[in-house]
Amino acid sequence: MPAYSSRRQWKQQNFYPRCTPRGPAPQSRDTPPKRDTGIASEKEWGINLLDEAVKESGTNEDGSTWYRESGDDRGDNGYRCRWARMGGQSHDGTTEWKETWWEKSDWTGYKELGAEKSGKNGEGDSWWEKWKEVLYQDEWSNLARIERSAEKQAKSGAENAGWYEKWWEKYDAKGWTEKGAHKYGRLNEQSWWERWGEHYDGRGFVLKWTDKWAETDLGTKWGDKWEEKFFAGIGSRQGETWHVSPGGDRWSRTWGEEHFGNGKVHKYGKSTTGESWDLVVDEETYYEAEPHYGWADVVGDSTQLLSIQPVERPPGVYPTIDFSASSPAPPSDDPPGMPPSPLE
Repeated sequence: MPAYSSRRQWKQQNFYPRCTPRGPAPQSRDTPPKRDTGIASEKEWGINLLDEAVKESGTNEDGSTWYRESGDDRGDNGYRCRWARMGGQSHDGTTEWKETWWEKSDWTGYKELGAEKSGKNGEGDSWWEKWKEVLYQDEWSNLARIERSAEKQAKSGAENAGWYEKWWEKYDAKGWTEKGAHKYGRLNEQSWWERWGEHYDGRGFVLKWTDKWAETDLGTKWGDKWEEKFFAGIGSRQGETWHVSPGGDRWSRTWGEEHFGNGKVHKYGKSTTGESWDLVVDEETYYEAEPHYGWADVVGDSTQLLSIQPVERPPGVYPTIDFSASSPAPPSDDPPGMPPSPLE
């Protein structure tokens, strides 16, 4: 599904033509995020928090307005949240945008870095996206863990169209890795969904799976899914492709593979049209036992997260560790309305 940004761009230089005493006014973001981009890196978000509190706003010659704020909130157990927010709107309110950045920390060693963006433009398009990464000590293993996530939504103002994506990645210092995504989209009479996941235990076991399906308003449905599990060259793969007609007629083909680790592979399958197979072949087994992007990579790309400085702890004061409690959210207004996702 194409992004809505390419055909609806308009000139930016006339939106915020003036400066404030502290520097240029923040610029409008009037286009939705692109699909299938996954989790952006720290460098792509360009988070730059100020060491001083700022609260300023202004009105441009064309009647459009803007604002910029920042703060440093403190709480119990050494909690600290540095944040910055900026945004604006056109004189008639048809175009709005907002960005929020933050970093959090406390005495347990928890660190968090994140950003959130939302907006709408004169074409009626609206969007919201959020990116976050955290560092903490796992309660059970006592290992350091880094988790990254991203959510993105957009809705077209000209068509019955919209999309939603949720991505996540989790890593620990011994190689345990989990990655996945949920996606949903609609374009007029057609809707589609996709889920996939990967899990590596750090000792050679790997699980991968995906499930995709779609449907039309007329009742046609189709999909495809597969799963694989491997350890030390031994494992299995299985999957299914299916289709349902508007009248309810269903066709499907299922298949599977058993890999014995000795060069022999048992392959089997069948379909609703009567085809079937069951044979053992000589075949090399290939699978990826380690993620192409793991702990060392995410540590190298999380320099801003790791450099967050917590509030200094007074002598003799110890943190109250509660890994089940979530940190307070940064100051943020509710994002604009988005298409509901059945994946939540």
